[in-house]
Amino acid sequence: MAIMEVKIPDIGDFDEVAVIELLVKVGDKVRAEQSLITVESDKASMEIPSSHAGVITALMVKLGDKVKQGSVIAMLEMGDVAIAAPVVPVEPAASPVAAPAAVPLPVVSVPVASVPVSSAPLAAVPAHAPTAVLSSDLPHASPSVRKFARELGVPLNEVKGSGPKGRIGLEDIQTFSRGVMAGDMRTQAQTSKTPQGNGEGAGLGLLAWPKVDFAKFGPIERKEMGRIQKISGANLLRNAVMIPAVTNHDDADITELEAFRVATNKEHEKSGVKVTMLAFLIKACVSALQKFPQFNTSLDGDALVYKHYWHIGFAADTPNGLMVPVLKDADKKGILQISAEMGELAKKAREGKLSPAEMTGATFTISSLGGIGGRYFTPIINAPEVAILGVCRSQMQPVWNGAEFEPRLMLPLSLTWDHRVVDGASAARFNTYLAQVLADFRRVML
Repeated sequence: MAIMEVKIPDIGDFDEVAVIELLVKVGDKVRAEQSLITVESDKASMEIPSSHAGVITALMVKLGDKVKQGSVIAMLEMGDVAIAAPVVPVEPAASPVAAPAAVPLPVVSVPVASVPVSSAPLAAVPAHAPTAVLSSDLPHASPSVRKFARELGVPLNEVKGSGPKGRIGLEDIQTFSRGVMAGDMRTQAQTSKTPQGNGEGAGLGLLAWPKVDFAKFGPIERKEMGRIQKISGANLLRNAVMIPAVTNHDDADITELEAFRVATNKEHEKSGVKVTMLAFLIKACVSALQKFPQFNTSLDGDALVYKHYWHIGFAADTPNGLMVPVLKDADKKGILQISAEMGELAKKAREGKLSPAEMTGATFTISSLGGIGGRYFTPIINAPEVAILGVCRSQMQPVWNGAEFEPRLMLPLSLTWDHRVVDGASAARFNTYLAQVLADFRRVML
């Protein structure tokens, strides 16, 4: 039996990252690419996989340890039939915005999660993998919360977390800060008592979250939220509270476009690539973003950052929760290439194999409920983006052509935008232009 070292692969530009979770223990049998530990930088959490299959004979790290590329994290005993798997470099995700989000295929309201969405959604932890509890000397908080605490100058070691296993949330930071400013540290202990996501809202001046004994009304069952829900929850709450969002609704006539899509799929059925309406939506949105560049920006203090690249996120509804893969350089790709890449990203999302790099960098997100139903909805903007498009199932409707009503296939569009960056007139023009492109796709060539 061969014994080998499992080392930290390339993790990007970070010199050191902290170990926040141990996903295996000595004696566990692991597969190649199975996650062994979770590490966290100030920008993202990421899981480190095993490069080979085998049995863990020793763990060389413990909670709170600092590791870097090349650090040995475990000793692995490999059998004669063990086959090495290539190590996939793990790149840290930039602070968003998800997932996701949302959300692709892709597509459920985001909020995206942008997967983290500061933390981008990560691959789900295998159900069989034990999860260690953080030690008391290592505050349990997401990268976005750590960043928020640094910006306010709040020492995380002094904050009492109200989330599961003492996890510190944004509201805990706000409550702590309020207590310090009021000169009464008892506020922290008195108000940080409810789970993250069900916070009392003290930091926002809201009424306390109602405490109800549901069991007295009938039978109940309590289930812990999924990993991705926990990761994206703080981002969704932040985006919903901090962004002054407004939504415009409109309809696009896609009668001819749908006929073209069906014909295209018949023509290329042997290629194995299936063209969906979302692929056309991505291309149409790129055209609209180029015509109205303020929708492809991000706020940076009192300035706007105009991006001269067009990376489109699409929310994906997966068994593990909402995830938001990002299709890079959509302006340089045709419909068939976009469809093929979307299929690959969606498959990775369903299998929980998306890397942080594949869920970050989006400049605009599309959240589609077309495969499910509905008419209109208001998706949550995936910060630091300034807009998100929600689409629902197209419906055949009678439309007046000037002489009579005729049946036309209409696609509902819901454009949500940040009012600090975009005004109502610009949003209406964006939606109108987008509907025109979808009605006559030749416009993308203009």
